[in-house]
This record gives sequence, structure tokens and C-alpha cells, in this order.
Amino acid sequence: METLERFCSVALVVVICLLLLPSSSAQQQQHESIRTMEDFSGYPIHEPGQFGSINLASSLSVDAQGLQKQIDELSNFSDAPSPSVTRVLYTDKDVLARRYVKNLMALAGLTVREDAVGNIFGRWDGSESSLPAVATGSHIDAIPYSGKYDGVVGVLGAIEAINVLKRSAFKPKRSLEIILFTSEEPTRFGISCLGSRLLAGSKELAEALKTTVVDGQNVSFIEAARSAGYAEDKDDDLSSVFLKKGSYFAFIELHIEQGPILEEEGLDIGVVTAIAAPASLKVEFEGNGGHAGAVLMPYRNDAGLAAAELALAVEKHVLDSDSIDTVGTVGILELHPGAINSIPSKSHLEIDTRDIDEARRNTVIKKIQESANTIATKRKVKLSEFKIVNQDPPALSDKLVIKKMAESATELNLSHKKMISRAYHDSLFMARISPMGMIFIPCYKGYSHKPEEYSSPEDMANGVKVLSLTLAKLSTD
Repeated sequence: METLERFCSVALVVVICLLLLPSSSAQQQQHESIRTMEDFSGYPIHEPGQFGSINLASSLSVDAQGLQKQIDELSNFSDAPSPSVTRVLYTDKDVLARRYVKNLMALAGLTVREDAVGNIFGRWDGSESSLPAVATGSHIDAIPYSGKYDGVVGVLGAIEAINVLKRSAFKPKRSLEIILFTSEEPTRFGISCLGSRLLAGSKELAEALKTTVVDGQNVSFIEAARSAGYAEDKDDDLSSVFLKKGSYFAFIELHIEQGPILEEEGLDIGVVTAIAAPASLKVEFEGNGGHAGAVLMPYRNDAGLAAAELALAVEKHVLDSDSIDTVGTVGILELHPGAINSIPSKSHLEIDTRDIDEARRNTVIKKIQESANTIATKRKVKLSEFKIVNQDPPALSDKLVIKKMAESATELNLSHKKMISRAYHDSLFMARISPMGMIFIPCYKGYSHKPEEYSSPEDMANGVKVLSLTLAKLSTD
């Protein structure tokens, strides 16, 4: 009875003090005062989130230097010397990096599991764990001689976001889950977003990985996966990876922008509204070849010039779309036999084209194919292959997720703008499973996929705060 009377007296004093404070000060101190009352009494007197996200926003504290240290440590698991990072799927360095992340998840108090291809999940159970969870995450694989922030910020930043919420005494209703996606980069097997494509239920990919997919050294996907401790099912049934639509209430990915817009405009946060639709093509021409000096120009069937002409045609068709959102790149152009004094007898091109408008992008692909046929006829070479490797649809961010991300940035007093992602991400495929959104943070000069890639601790901390608050908002919906 004495304890109760004492608690009531303290509570009365606190309430009176709050009433005497200016309204803005009262808002900022209300959460801390109530927590003091709870600690004193030993009993909770409110539910998490009862007093709105403004109080939660004011209590979020990011260990920015600790996050930077983790990013630096993870970059050491690399097959290229610093400052470059090369981390390819299922290599020894990739396995060590995965172990590092799993340890951080465990230290954050998350329950860790892995699926048959190495997608890694760290879960914080909510008070109503039967509800679909809210997920976040990204990837840690890195193309040869790239940087240490692409993808990594969305994984280590997600772990820090969970730690931030725990430090603020937030208790989720819906569970929160972090996903480290396997092989977002196509470096080893030529398949981008391999892990998230499988999570989204790609039966064609699952079958190909079991039977036909090999790397440049003719190592099969299954062999490589087993060398890293995955795909141990004797039947090689990768359908166990598939997730049902609605498995998550929402998915949010934190990522560096990989472009210069936020930095140039002096903005803190990008709220992504759509991800451009990517497509990739493989094209091969075959000619007669011959000696560079002996075969006169009128008698040549030069596969190399056919490839060069098609590369210029790609640029023309993209520009003719009259949209800034249409892009095309000839990223690979190989000539055979590759000797200075030999006319190319074969040429191989790999073309990437993207747009937020799927129909417009597909029109560009059709025009590229028409040009390839025309060029082959004109130059008297054979168009031996024109293959559409993938032709993915674009993805739109969910309206509710956009709203929560924008609200979070505003409540944290961070400037933001809505923008499009012209690079594709695992979020493109997670959108097939659940409502999706992305948070962009600035990166130095927009650099990415190169050693100069950089995002400041302050910018990363801002992104982690927005992610934390967005996760909290969606968890309590």
C-alpha cells in the first residue's frame, strides 16, 4: 500500500510538471518521464506506440561509428585488395562474410535460419507473431573490384535498426525480419537477384539451377552451393525456398542511391516509388574471318563491325524513345579470335536495357532485334543468336509503405524526395511477395560498383533512423 501511494505521488508530480511545460517540450519529455514512472513502479502503464511515433522518433539513437566499423570489417572478406571489394557467391570469402553477418544477427538477439540456397533470415518475434512479419534487408555479394557499401548498408544497417529499436524500448506487434539475399549480383552464374527470384517462386530458375546452370569454370550451381554448405537435400529440390504471396506484411530495403541526385540536391533521404524494369539480351554474329592484310575490304564479312553497328543502334533506339527513363548499355562485347591481325569471325554482345514503362522498354527490344537482322543481312554475316535472357516487369512501391517512409523522414526532420530507382534490387522481386518500398541515402558523386563508392556515417545513420521508424510504424499496423 505504501509503494502504491508513493508511486501515485510521483506520478502526480510528473503530470503537473508536464502540464507546466511548453507543448513542444512536453512532447519531447513525455516518453522519458513515463519510462521513469514505469521503472520506479515496476509496472507498464502504456502500450508501446501509445503516444505516437514522434516520441519514438526523438528516442532513436544510431551507433554510426559502430556501423562504419562493421562495414569496414566486412570489407576485409574480399578477394581484391583494399579499397576494392570482390566477394563472389559461395567463395571462401563469401562464406566468411556470411558467418560474420550471422554472428551480428545473433548478437542482436535475432533467431537466425538459412534456406537451401543461403538466403539468411534473422527474426525478432513480435507480440503477435502469428501475423505476417515486416521484413527488411539486402545483399553482401560484390562484383569484382567494387566498393563496400552497395547492399551492405541495407544488411548491416538493418541489424543496427533493430538494435536502435531495442535501445528505445520499442516492442513490435508484428515480428521484424532481416533478410540477407543470396547473389544479388550476377557475377558467378550470370543470374541477378538469384536468391530473391527464388523466394518469389521462380520455378524455371529452380529447375535451371538444378540441371543446366554452370559458372565460367564449368562448376554447376549445385556443386558450388554444396561447397558452401547449402543445397544439401539429395533431391536438390529448391522449391523449398519459395515463399507464398503475403508471407510478409511489407518489405523495405535501405540502399545507397547509386546515383548523384540526393547529393547534388542536398537531400537526406530518397523515397523510392518505382524500380525500373530490366531486360538483358545476348547477341552473336558469325562471319568468315580472315587475314587482316590479305582480305580486301569489299570481300569481308566482319562480325566485329556488325557488333559495333548494333551497339550504336542500341543507343539510337533508346534515345528515340524520347524518355529520360529509357536506358540501354552494351556491357560486354567480345571478338573472336581476338587478334590484331585477324578479322573477327565471331562477335558476342550482352545488352542491358531498362525503363519504368515495360511496354516502352519492350518496344526498344523489338527495334534492337530488327536492327540485328538488318545489320546481319547488310554485312553478310549470320545472326547466330538473339536471346532475351530475362525480361522482368517493373515494380511499384506500395502506397502505404511510401506514406510511412515519408512520414518517418518528416518526423525525424530529414529532407526527402520521391524518386525512381533505375538500378534494380532484390526489392523488385520481393514486390511479388509483399508490399514493397525502398529508402535511398546519398553516396559520394553517385559512385557505385567501384572502389570510390562511399556514404558518410551521418547519411547512413539518417537512413537507419528512417528504416527503424518505418519498421516500427508498419509493425504496429
